[in-house]
Amino acid sequence: MSDNNKFNNVLSNLRNQSPLVHNITNYVVMNNTANALLSIGASPVMAHASEEVEDIVSISSSVVINMGTLSEKWIDAMLLATTKAKELDKPIVFDPVGVGASKYRTETAKKIISTATPQVIRGNASEIMALAQLTNNSKGVDSTISSDTAVAAAQTLSKELNNTIVISGSTDYIISNNQISEVVDGSSLMTKVTGMGCTATAIIGACIAVESDYHLASSVAMKIMGKAGNDAEKKSNGPGSFQLNFLDRLYNLKEL
Repeated sequence: MSDNNKFNNVLSNLRNQSPLVHNITNYVVMNNTANALLSIGASPVMAHASEEVEDIVSISSSVVINMGTLSEKWIDAMLLATTKAKELDKPIVFDPVGVGASKYRTETAKKIISTATPQVIRGNASEIMALAQLTNNSKGVDSTISSDTAVAAAQTLSKELNNTIVISGSTDYIISNNQISEVVDGSSLMTKVTGMGCTATAIIGACIAVESDYHLASSVAMKIMGKAGNDAEKKSNGPGSFQLNFLDRLYNLKEL
């Protein structure tokens, strides 16, 4: 089967199954990511209270952990959710937003990964390099280096954790041990809209809910992001209209 057919099968399964994707994400992007998941065909739930996260994980198909806006209670909820997901063998995608920018973020990322190794980790080049402990310098949530620079760090991290690492950038890299795939689609306007990386993480969460080949699932998710971004740019005059057109393109995406 060709890669295009494999990609389109995952997209078709996503739309047909409409998996429930449990997001513990940040205040800034919650509305964006929920709408993106709905547009692509998934069913989002945003549940953060420690009192219910284990129950929500139990009925969900996958778990998205995003540490964009940290607080003690949310970290507790993240750890409960990842522990329950591991117990129930539910796939996890982790977005280590801003790791390396502060000791608090770095320590939180370590706690999450040590609690349950995520099947997929998605970040920008600076975040992935910081996570791999190859650099201690990070601007924060925006990457200061190109995605290709972080490939070696991602390979190291993938081999250590035996999982899939996704590096977002002008070229997206999907790395599982020695397997490396690239996605070159996308729009420069995506860098002008907050939370596009977080949206990519959420869509990875939807794809890993219906596809157990996590490298393939992650590749499909990044292809979805790139194609929708390309198509949205053609109809947009700037970041504001791009956000609306991006959701429309996700909704109307028929094939990859």
